Amino acid sequence: MDKINSLQNNGRLLEKKKQQLLEEKQLLTQQITEQTEQIQQARQQQAQAEQHLTGLRATEKEQIAKRERAAAKLSRSEERRTALQTEYDKLIAKLWDEYNMTRSDALAQAKPIEDEQRWQNRLTELRNKIRALGTVNLAAIEEYGEVEGRYRFLKVQSDDVERSRTELLGLIRELTAQMRQLFSESFEKINQNFRQIFTELFVGGQGNLVLTDPDNILESGIEIHVQPPGKIIKNLSALSGGEKAFVAIAIYFAILKVKPSPFCMLDEIEAALDEVNVTRYARYLKTLSDKTQFIAITHRRGTMEEADILYGVTMQEKGVSRLLQLDVSQLESRLGIRS
Repeated sequence: MDKINSLQNNGRLLEKKKQQLLEEKQLLTQQITEQTEQIQQARQQQAQAEQHLTGLRATEKEQIAKRERAAAKLSRSEERRTALQTEYDKLIAKLWDEYNMTRSDALAQAKPIEDEQRWQNRLTELRNKIRALGTVNLAAIEEYGEVEGRYRFLKVQSDDVERSRTELLGLIRELTAQMRQLFSESFEKINQNFRQIFTELFVGGQGNLVLTDPDNILESGIEIHVQPPGKIIKNLSALSGGEKAFVAIAIYFAILKVKPSPFCMLDEIEAALDEVNVTRYARYLKTLSDKTQFIAITHRRGTMEEADILYGVTMQEKGVSRLLQLDVSQLESRLGIRS
């Protein structure tokens, strides 16, 4: 009888254990579903970010192509204008050499015929005088008409080229002014951010971005002037590897604050930093996460401690990778830890 009771008790315990396992299975299934949805959302955001980046690159390429086309058109117009001017000069020289006439003389004599008979008589009189003068070039009047017609044609073409040149120069000036304004505004914002971020990351010191040619900002280079706390640096080569990496990170963060990207992947950019600076880097990166989703590839503990979700890849079996995931915020909530 005792054995039967014992078996019944064991059965009830097993049934209860089974029910607990089923509940745990249901909970794990729900968690897997939620994580799958989060991964899908992340992929959608990544696709949107890539589409936006493609659009920006296309816009930049279009602006560069537009400027190059304008410059090429201006060059062709200049060549055409030069050729027309050369031909015009030749015609004026020919008018003087062969007919001893200036352009103003030729234009003054080119008048419409009003009284044909009177001018016919005048023509006869002039022909008699020409015969008296001896051999002359009888084709001079016809050639003059051709030269005058050619001159007028070239003048129209020259005026058209000049108008096109003026319009193109105006367009180039307008585009250049817009580019200068956009670059100047963006550079000033980035420089202000760099000063603030440098001081915050290095806990003191100062950093500044300087144009090498302020009068020609579109062709100017950019120099990086930094002074870490307690140091006098005249050249960036005097910085340590970690300091150089920290300066580059500060510049990147300064650019990112001016135009935040919805998605950003960082591949061990803090690898050269010491532990203290890794912590500063990770904490500042955390402040930017409200506008940008970061995926950071890292082996540094300080960066992992500031992450919301950790993903790890292991190879328990040769040739087989396994993905591990840890939601830090959920873990802290379960353990009652406040971040």
